[in-house]
Amino acid sequence: MTIEWDAGRLDSDLSEAGFATLAVRAGQRRGPEAEHGEALFLTSSYVFRSAADAAACFAGEAKGNVYSRYMNPTVRTFEERMAALEGAEQAVATASGMAAIMAMVMSLCSAGDHILVSRSVFGATVSLFDKYFKRFGVEVDYVVLADLDGWKSACKPNTKLFFVESPSNPLAELVDIRGLADVAHAQGALLAVDNCFCTPALQKPLELGADIIIHSATKYIDGQGRCLGGVVAGRREHMQEVVGFLRTAGPTLSPFNAWVFLKGLETLRLRMQAHCASAQILAEWLEQQPEVEHVYYAGLPSHPQHELAKRQQKAFGAVLSFEVAGGREAAWRFIDATRLLSITANLGDSKSTITHPATTTHGRLTPETRATAGIRDNLIRVAVGLEEVEDLQADLQRGLAALRG
Repeated sequence: MTIEWDAGRLDSDLSEAGFATLAVRAGQRRGPEAEHGEALFLTSSYVFRSAADAAACFAGEAKGNVYSRYMNPTVRTFEERMAALEGAEQAVATASGMAAIMAMVMSLCSAGDHILVSRSVFGATVSLFDKYFKRFGVEVDYVVLADLDGWKSACKPNTKLFFVESPSNPLAELVDIRGLADVAHAQGALLAVDNCFCTPALQKPLELGADIIIHSATKYIDGQGRCLGGVVAGRREHMQEVVGFLRTAGPTLSPFNAWVFLKGLETLRLRMQAHCASAQILAEWLEQQPEVEHVYYAGLPSHPQHELAKRQQKAFGAVLSFEVAGGREAAWRFIDATRLLSITANLGDSKSTITHPATTTHGRLTPETRATAGIRDNLIRVAVGLEEVEDLQADLQRGLAALRG
């Protein structure tokens, strides 16, 4: 706050609070109006009592809000709540998940640095690293996610950062985060983990040795497909660099979106439990269908990293992918036969979604890059929502029937 005051009992004592309590209450600082809900500060700028007061705030010599590009009370509440849930010293909110990745790299890396990225990442992430970061002199190489020896051998003297999605999009591949953190730190590099698919309700990468967390808050943090946003979280020394980038470049989260995300966090644990329960049922059922060649879901004992997922996650997530007999034509026929699931590339919504990764989320990649990442033309991704699981199963049955002709 610009003017310090004693809220006293108006604020909650969260010194020993658990996850669900932090998700509902962390970061909130009640003002003189004694509001119960989080206030929404829709303002671009702030006023000062004097020129000297303004100068001190701008110089960082006094506490106070300066400009909402990098300093807003509603956004700060969201950042502090995310930091509490991830166990981070500080979190910084951004305009989108891709903006979070950009802000991290622009803040912590320079021309001549080398970054290692897992091959199984979101298509736009590959484009960001290959099309833009390389343009400014950052070296980028890709490594098989689960191959710790491959990460070791790919390191160079100038390797500065490891970046992974675990679980990955869309094949639900995992990496031993603790083991990879050891590899990165032995090199003197930082490990950044995109925790979008699990959220802190299911996985805490910082507790496993990671240095930085990335989120697309657009997904499960929101939970209802309403707003765009992202988060970078980690140690304060690194996050202050990210704040500096936001202050200058401005890929900033809006206060309204931050307020929506705060509401989403209140139900995060409950939603993730429901998402995961339905996804498990559907994955087990799909695995038994003769028209389905393979199901990618870490909750299945057949998944090669099932035991790893049990160790480092509380549940297995809401996203599953599967390959159907035939090529792209068969996959499209399956998708087009559904009548309930939304045909869209987004995920993390209360509404279940279905998409064809090879022509949507990973469509901008070359065929060779897609093949290396394991994205085949017969692959379908389903992000399981909160509908009745029997209704979702019946809709997927329509797709299976279409394959039978």
